[in-house]
Amino acid sequence: MRDRILKIKLTIVALIIMLMLPKFTQSQESDFGNWLIYIGNLKLDQKWNIHNEIQYRNYNAIGDLEQLLLRTGIGYTFNESKNNILFGYGYILSDNYIGDSDEKVSVNEHRIFQQFVSKQNVGRVKLSHRYRFEQRFVENDFKLRFRYFLALNIPLGSVESSKYYLSAYNEIFLNNKSSIFDRNRLYGGLGYNLNKNIRLEVGYMNQFFESTHRDQLNVITFVTF
Repeated sequence: MRDRILKIKLTIVALIIMLMLPKFTQSQESDFGNWLIYIGNLKLDQKWNIHNEIQYRNYNAIGDLEQLLLRTGIGYTFNESKNNILFGYGYILSDNYIGDSDEKVSVNEHRIFQQFVSKQNVGRVKLSHRYRFEQRFVENDFKLRFRYFLALNIPLGSVESSKYYLSAYNEIFLNNKSSIFDRNRLYGGLGYNLNKNIRLEVGYMNQFFESTHRDQLNVITFVTF
């Protein structure tokens, strides 16, 4: 078991290094953001799981930090593995630019969240619904936010043996006060099942805010062990 976990960790580290190296040659002036994401799921038994997640978000290429997000939680699966309830905690460090200047200010956020995930199949298409309620402690401010996430996964080839798949999702964020609409994320990507425990995904995401929008390149590693 230890050897297996070690191999998975080494694979993740090697992948991140390979993905980061080409980015150093890219222009730092681009408006096209880059997110490196690791999402892990440790199964304690058939019902209980531990979620762990790291997101390293950049305004441009590697080296211009926008946000570092660390998230974990404990979940319970039921209804023949179709539904999962999870209670979690997240720490978020944001480096925000001040106006149009090159200066930044760091913002710390501690976040408690509860979520419910429901999965279903419609023919070849795998659908996933996620409802998440967040209690956000942003410096000296307290905020509440609701998120609804709808994702689909389509295998390329036979459902049983296909290595490649198409992925897409839309997620809307709603606040409890002031501007109720927070943002909307629209994503499309191509994934590869490396083995039964690890899959890799690369995709494009557009974030729509109240008056602006932003493009992102997402590189994601999913690990189940």
